[in-house]
Amino acid sequence: MHATARHHAITRLLRSGGVRKQADLVRLLKAEGHAVTQSSVSRDLREIGVLKAADGYVLPGEEPVHAGGDFGALAQFVRDLRVAGPSLTVLRTQTGASQSVALAIDRANWPDVVGTLSGDDTIFIATASARDQAALVKRLRSLFNI
Repeated sequence: MHATARHHAITRLLRSGGVRKQADLVRLLKAEGHAVTQSSVSRDLREIGVLKAADGYVLPGEEPVHAGGDFGALAQFVRDLRVAGPSLTVLRTQTGASQSVALAIDRANWPDVVGTLSGDDTIFIATASARDQAALVKRLRSLFNI
């Protein structure tokens, strides 16, 4: 079977929530007939953009599979927070993690956040006012321990 089929199988298996480590994923993929090794699965996870959180895997653009919206699972990926003017806050993340963190912020529907824009390792968070920004910065520092 080729890489695209493996990638779909990996995504499906990770979403099922039963995968805690790569060895589990290798075993499940082999049971489905995929010819994989630990190194090929590791490469596939990198190609897909999957991150490993303390309590499960994070697929690109999704919240942690086991976290149920818990920002604590994403805290390990957030590196820095900076204020860039009266209504723009910048979060720096581990490479490849910004989409997952930005999505979790968007889904939280905080009233002080107008919107987010994420790149590979940077998130711009817009607020409507300096007061909203101050509340956001306080919340982010608490949630992400930064």
